[in-house]
Amino acid sequence: MGTSMETGGESPAEFFAENKNIAGFDNPGKCLYTTVRELVENSLDSAESISELPFVELTIEEIGKSKFNSMIGLVDRERIDEELYDDYETAKAREKRLAKEARAQEMQAKNAALGKKFKEQPAAKGMKGRGEASFYRVTCKDNGKGMPHDDIPNMFGRVLSGTKYGLKQTRGKFGLGAKMALIWSKMSTGLPIEISSSMKSQNYISFCRLDIDIHRNIPHVHLHEKRINDDRWHGAEIQVVIEGNWTTYRSKILHYMRQMAVITPYAQFLFKFISDTSDKNVTIKFARRTDVMPPVPLETKHHPSSVDLLLIKRLIAETSKQNLLQFLQHEFVNIGKAHAERLIGEMGPEFSPKMPIKSLTDQQIVRIHQLFRQAKFDDPTGDCLSPAGEYNLRLGIIKELHPDMVATYSGSAQVFEGHPFVVEAGVSVGGKDVKQGLNIFRFANRIPLLFEQGADVVTRTALKRINWASYKINQMQDKIGVFVSIVSTKIPFKGTGKEYIGDDITEIATAVKYAIQQCCIQLKSKIMKKMQAREQQERKRNLSKYIPDATGAVYDVLREMAQLHASKRKHYEEEDADILKKVSARLITKDTLTEKLAQHVEKVDYEMALEYATQSGVSEEPREYIYKRLNLKTNSSTSTVPSLFSD
Repeated sequence: MGTSMETGGESPAEFFAENKNIAGFDNPGKCLYTTVRELVENSLDSAESISELPFVELTIEEIGKSKFNSMIGLVDRERIDEELYDDYETAKAREKRLAKEARAQEMQAKNAALGKKFKEQPAAKGMKGRGEASFYRVTCKDNGKGMPHDDIPNMFGRVLSGTKYGLKQTRGKFGLGAKMALIWSKMSTGLPIEISSSMKSQNYISFCRLDIDIHRNIPHVHLHEKRINDDRWHGAEIQVVIEGNWTTYRSKILHYMRQMAVITPYAQFLFKFISDTSDKNVTIKFARRTDVMPPVPLETKHHPSSVDLLLIKRLIAETSKQNLLQFLQHEFVNIGKAHAERLIGEMGPEFSPKMPIKSLTDQQIVRIHQLFRQAKFDDPTGDCLSPAGEYNLRLGIIKELHPDMVATYSGSAQVFEGHPFVVEAGVSVGGKDVKQGLNIFRFANRIPLLFEQGADVVTRTALKRINWASYKINQMQDKIGVFVSIVSTKIPFKGTGKEYIGDDITEIATAVKYAIQQCCIQLKSKIMKKMQAREQQERKRNLSKYIPDATGAVYDVLREMAQLHASKRKHYEEEDADILKKVSARLITKDTLTEKLAQHVEKVDYEMALEYATQSGVSEEPREYIYKRLNLKTNSSTSTVPSLFSD
């Protein structure tokens, strides 16, 4: 694909306009969702880059047809030839539809009178013509670093204007950011995008209204000026009017915002949907829960085992180093001077440490590439990565789901194809607005993945490779939240839309399984303790249930024995005689007996719980109760009363 007009090829802007589905702009609903995503992620990156706790305000405003027409200067026109329109309905068809609706209402009324349940009738399909679109003004405002005044036109109006050279963990999937939203606004509404921006300690706000010349891939600036910044605000506010579909993508957009709040609990989000119909309005505030931010991801150099021929050529073209030895040492990670000299020695006699790097032939570059693939290098470290951290992940889950219990785990850095990656996981049980069964939340470089869930490594692992029952978790009935976040300098996305992580990379699949298992192990001990407490309560309830009957029976026996003893028809030993005297004198009553039996149940229950804990390996002892020691004595010659009442 050529990228310049001189070669007769299409421009990058044209390429993405024609293949907009690649960047997640498949249909109006998805376009609205992807626009929201790109703007929110830009805002978070911008605030984090200056270590500012992010505050992101996102507003979607529904724009009716009349309002849209007045915005573009088009006068509304009444329909004259009704039959011309796609939503035209003949009188006969209308009569038929109304009769059907009346019959359905009649049936509903009849069923309601009889107290029967009835199915809601599906709403009649909206008579909206194919050509009539819905428009939305999307505004995203943040407190980030802002943009230099002179750079704004190119930052928005030129696709692939950056020359990204190093490797870095980044939120975006395509590096297009808001540019694709600008291309979509140009295609669907023709309206320009508006940008306000101010950098820290800047006494003015840059305002820019622009669209993009898609054919030439250059910005078309309508207005670019400096305005007074009285509030000392810094950050960016971007406003774009696009065709979209809120109805079909409402739940996806709200899910996205909620999952963003889970993985970014140090950010505050304010989301608003504004419509002419006030009952459709939505305002949700996702409050900040912590001011602990993960470290900013660092740019790193390429690992020799992860580069291809094209990249080596590009690195050679762009390096400031003069000779081969310096190039190997400074443009890659994990190649020291001694290692570089050994590699050059292995390349053959035509290579030398001092040879000019720009003089390498294509064949010599292939030789370097072959050696990079075969030689042994230390793995890259995960120092350049910025995972959310267990603390933030846990806080986010608690804040948004309110689960009964939660466990988190953060793995150490691992490597695939020369790229370091870190897997973090959280598993929760119970919670608010959580469906029964597995609820899977996937994150890549701290952004939620909402589409193509079935083929994803996280979904497949959670569904097929974890034996939930062995951790005392019921996969079908419990409300289980499974959260897996993968960060890397290169996320191995699959599919053109980069919506899921493939299940074919063993290193990642193994790390995901291990992280989920570690959470489950933590939960198992919590669940066992809960079960133990429940069983203890159940035992106590069962024993306590019989106290009144047992008390009555034992007390009747004691009274009878006391009467026999008093009439001297039967003689008892000293200790037992003492008890029987107390019964006669009503110093021991049925209430005393009830109290003593209840104490006995507590004691037996505690001892059984202790034995259960020892057998099942639960480390924490049940809370200890203090009992008066009870001496259980029996008389060998006669069947006497146990000494429940000894002082």
